[in-house]
Formats: sequence, structure tokens, C-alpha cells
Amino acid sequence: MATRLSRRSFLELTGLAGLGAAVAGCSTGPPTGAATWSMWSSSPAEKKVWEDFSKYVEDQLKLKSVPTLTPSGGYPTKLDLQLVSGTASLVTAINGTLIPTYAARGAHRPLDDLIAADSDFDPDDFYQPSRRISSFNGKTYAIGFDVAPTVMYYNKTLLQKQGIELPSRTEPMPWATFRDLAIELTKAPDQYGFTCAPAIDDLVSWIYCAGGNVMNDDATRSILGEPEAMEALQFVIDLFVKDKVTPPIKNLVTENSSSNFMQGNVAFMQNGPWQVVNIRKAKFDWDIIPFPAGANGSTPRVSGSSFAIPSGVREGADLDLAWKLLKTLTSTGALDIYAKAGRNNPARYSAGSAFQPPPDNLGIVQQILAGKVGGGHPFDVTTNWNQVKQLLGQDLPRTFLGQVSVPDVIAGLTPRLDVLMRQHQDNIRQATARKG
Repeated sequence: MATRLSRRSFLELTGLAGLGAAVAGCSTGPPTGAATWSMWSSSPAEKKVWEDFSKYVEDQLKLKSVPTLTPSGGYPTKLDLQLVSGTASLVTAINGTLIPTYAARGAHRPLDDLIAADSDFDPDDFYQPSRRISSFNGKTYAIGFDVAPTVMYYNKTLLQKQGIELPSRTEPMPWATFRDLAIELTKAPDQYGFTCAPAIDDLVSWIYCAGGNVMNDDATRSILGEPEAMEALQFVIDLFVKDKVTPPIKNLVTENSSSNFMQGNVAFMQNGPWQVVNIRKAKFDWDIIPFPAGANGSTPRVSGSSFAIPSGVREGADLDLAWKLLKTLTSTGALDIYAKAGRNNPARYSAGSAFQPPPDNLGIVQQILAGKVGGGHPFDVTTNWNQVKQLLGQDLPRTFLGQVSVPDVIAGLTPRLDVLMRQHQDNIRQATARKG
């Protein structure tokens, strides 16, 4: 078993030193012999999916399933507290952007030994982007349950009313064509051509399609100031500020692209298949198409979430149960439940057929992941990604309002991003020294 991060060190790294003792003092720990697992859940529909998962676990393992469901906004903090206090479930869900963070801290154990010893487990049934997202420092720390590329939603009803030919279902349109369409379809203040979130999570798809990135391949420095990334950033900001094809931003914090799209007067929306379950409530006809192609093609962000085993799970019966539970939660049968509910595209090839229309072109998601149409770029993140994201969220959104230029913002951000890249490298060195 990998060497575990000490309780004191973990408290210091997470910034929860003042809370750990209190949590530890009031918790009785998980029920003995139960299949305990944790997941975020913020709606009745999500809760129903996880209840169905729980029933499936009990049917498969013949054990009591005890899921701990927490609203998504509070889930990371609660998980931190549980890991610190030793009360975490046998298996915990993790957003893919946080896997390197937890792995570098030693909070979750590598799974490679368990995978190698289990001839019934087939890692090749998982999409390659999901496997990459679930890994850190050359080791597998989690098993995916969903994975999907960013796509472009479009309002078929609106385009047809305007007499505009519907875009190709499989051929990504060039950026220039997309911009021209967005401009043509904008008739402010009643109708707009495009909407996306004014944040790095959406910007990064354009950056990848231009051949750029937030950081270089070794994640030793920021490359947002290089031509590829700058071209992408300027292109998107121009859509907002120069071309004015987007609904006016009323609040940078609460701006919601799906809400804009659901009003029925926006032609295109950038988002992921995880929004399908919500957009199905729209009162107009809609569909999805591949993300527009830049100089590097159509290679938008691919995101995913996974299940992992905390490093505090003891060798022996507890670890055996945790591995069986993790396999069950990420099995084809479980992911069929997830996909049929329309939550998102499952991480397994064998469960992909369960993610069914509407929309009509939903199958494009699997084709993109398989590299048959366009492509995708797994979301590149660091061990301190929350800090990187927080920094980018301070000044970058102001460019969407035209308050500051893209070159000026990036010039100011780059030195601070480079500091975080050095911190990230330190985290990797420490994790390597722990054999984590």
C-alpha cells in the first residue's frame, strides 16, 4: 500500500486544520460491513439516479448500500473534512479536475495494483480521455463514471424560422463560419447568436481548438500569452464585445448560458452533454453538433468524473469491499442507469448505447470521444487547479465586459500563473517522494 500522507500534513495542505479535530470528535464512522460511498446530488432527479445506483449495488453485492449525498457546491469541502477525520466512505466520487489535487496530497490510493490483480476488470472498456483524466503522475487514481466533450447546442426552431440551413451533424464548422452565423442571427435585443459562460472552463475549449493551452506540456509555466491561446481568447471576447452576438451580461458571477439558451431566443450555446437532461425541457426544437474547428481542428475540452478509494481504507476486508464497490459503481449495469436517466455520457464504451436521444444527434458524443468525428482534449489541470481557476476568475471575466483588453489581462496574469506552476511542480516532487 502507498505511504499515506500524515493527518497533520493533510490538514495543512487542505487548510482545514481548525476543523479536523471537531469533525473527528463527533463522528462515529461508517457502518461496519456496509458498502459506503459518497456523491454530489443537487436535485430530486439526481437523487433518484443515486437511489437507483444504491439498489443496484445491493443487488450485486448482497450488502447494505449507504450513499452519502451532498449538494454539489458543498461536496468538495465535506469530502475534505471526511478525509481529514477518517470518516470518508469506502469509495468517493471526485470531479476530474480535482483528481491531481487529491492524488498529490496522498488522500486517495493508486489503483494500479488492484487493476493488475483483477482479471475480470477491463480498463480498455473505458474511453481513453476518461483514463487520462483519472490518472496522475503515471498512476491510476480513479475509475471514471462519466466523460464527455464540450459540444455546441443549437436552436433548430430559430434557425428554421430565419431560413438558415441547419449545420452539419458531423462536420465541425470553421470558426469564421460560426462567427458569421452568430452575427447573422443576432437581432438585439430580441435575438442573439451565441451564449457561453464568461469563465476559463468555457474559454479553454477555444484555446485547445487553436492549438494552445493554459500551461506548457510540462506544466512548468503559463502559455496563455502565446499566439495560439491569444487568438482564441480574442476570438471569443470579440463575439461578446465587438460583434455583440451574446445576451448582455448582467452579472459575471451568476451568468448562466443554459438559462439564456432555454429562453428560446439564442441560436447557439456552448455546453456539455451533462446539460441534455435540462435542455430536454425546452419548448423548442434543438440538437447538438461538434464544436467549431479552429487552427487545430475541433478539439474542445473533455471533462469527466470518477470514483476513487481513500488512502485511509485499510488493507484486507475493507479494501476488498472498496474495490468490489468501486467496480460495481462503474460497471456497465450501473452506468446504464446513469445514461438512461440522461445525466451524462457514461465513461464505458459498453454503456454508451444507453445514452439515448433526444436530441437526435446525441450519438455524436461517442463518435467524438472515439476520435471518429472531430476530437477532444482532456481537461489539462494542475495539483492546485482551484487556485489557478480562482486567479483566472479574478481578472479574465472583465474582458467579456470590454473593461480591459485581453493582452493587458494576460500580461498581468502570467507572472502569477507561473508562481502557481512552480507550486504545482513542488507538489509533484513531494508526491513522487512519497511514491504517490
